[in-house]
Amino acid sequence: MKELKVLHISETFAAGVYTYIKDICQFLEPINGVKTYVIYSSKRKDTNPEKFERDFSTSTTLIEIEMFREISPLKDFKALLKIAKKIKEIKPDVIHLHSSKAGIIGRIASKAYSKANIYYTPNGYSFVREDISDRKKRMFRTIEKYITIYFGGVTIACGDTEYEHAKKIGESLLVRNGVNINDVYSFKKTMPNKVFTIGTVGRLSSQKNPKLFNEIAERFPEINFIWIGDGELKHEITSKNIEIKGWMPREKVLELVSSFDIYIQTSLWEGLPFTIIEAMVLEKPIIAKNVIGNKDAVKKGYNGFLCTSLEEFITSINILKQNKKLTKEMEIHSGVRAKDLFDRDKNFKLLYQIYKSKLE
Repeated sequence: MKELKVLHISETFAAGVYTYIKDICQFLEPINGVKTYVIYSSKRKDTNPEKFERDFSTSTTLIEIEMFREISPLKDFKALLKIAKKIKEIKPDVIHLHSSKAGIIGRIASKAYSKANIYYTPNGYSFVREDISDRKKRMFRTIEKYITIYFGGVTIACGDTEYEHAKKIGESLLVRNGVNINDVYSFKKTMPNKVFTIGTVGRLSSQKNPKLFNEIAERFPEINFIWIGDGELKHEITSKNIEIKGWMPREKVLELVSSFDIYIQTSLWEGLPFTIIEAMVLEKPIIAKNVIGNKDAVKKGYNGFLCTSLEEFITSINILKQNKKLTKEMEIHSGVRAKDLFDRDKNFKLLYQIYKSKLE
């Protein structure tokens, strides 16, 4: 088989999307005959170029092109022209687009080289966001629909609910997010806490809903709550029993998560969060908001609880605090479910087969 050139394009190069692209590149790296390229923008606040050298080998070519999250006809057109030029130069066999903005600009720009097979992973559709108006949601859904109709491409959904949305828009496949199971599990600790501890990982932003996290903590003054991360809504964390750890090296994050009695996720929306998957590998029971992404990882009553209100979070925490047997069962089930559904290497083997399927 001839050399396989894979080009990733993403406006956001931080958080879960960054992890997803980085993991794909690392997985493909040892495969002979595969060359990877990444077109990215560094405009998002959490983009950290200091990590690039560690996370990407020299076999991956990183290309920075300025893109912006919000709609700007002039800026978007300039980005489109630059991306189209690079696509012509690279002549990729596969173009894999990540998140909504790149999904639009990238599919239009890909017309510069019609031989490439186009794939698109939303990593959380814009029209499921809860920080925008219904009018904007309808607009984003319409854009997704007509970009697919006129510019094509196959959607590779990262989670089951995202897949259900994708099938209504156009041709779609499911390849779930995943993590390196053995690597994450190596951080598992069994030392019990002196004080019951509940924690989470994420940016202190509207998406992650720190206000709800704070309200939950206020109802349990006897419990330690930990938030690993930082962000613009740090001021919403006021409860005295919450400790904000800020951003930490990944190894330290996993060590700390392994010490939690419960992993909690209060997000308003998600794609398919790596943070929950890693907590599952570390055999944590999960209590999460019943939204897209979270409900693809958590099976209610099996490895945790899905909640729609403050009172449901409170009830779920009380159940796990009082029922040690159920807690132990959910811990085991989290590990089993993570291995069954979210093994990165198993899932990315499927992705690689998709990439090369039309080249053989």
